[in-house]
Amino acid sequence: MKKFLIFAAGIVAAIIALSMLGPLVGFAFSALLVYLGLHYYVKSNSGFGKVFWVLLGLIGIFTAISNIPALVGLAAIALIYVLYKKWNNEEVSFGKSNLMKEDDPFTNFENEWAKLTK
Repeated sequence: MKKFLIFAAGIVAAIIALSMLGPLVGFAFSALLVYLGLHYYVKSNSGFGKVFWVLLGLIGIFTAISNIPALVGLAAIALIYVLYKKWNNEEVSFGKSNLMKEDDPFTNFENEWAKLTK
């Protein structure tokens, strides 16, 4: 029964993801415009160039706002990923990674900071 419910939820999520394909493509194009605007704004030396890249970035932001339903499609894709992991009996974790080791400089910094602030 559990596998059936996972399968049914996956089918529903796939249908939602496919129906949101248009807004997802529009959202990706908007993100590209925002990225290009920011990237080339920093590299630009002329005033005209900076104005042009800011306008391009603003166009990207406004088109991204109009494609807000794409977030539903992104959530459906994330749900498909989680359901796939559950189907294969793999652990799904969104917390701290198991890859963190004690010799990690950031972990050592946190430990030292905790010692100093006591």
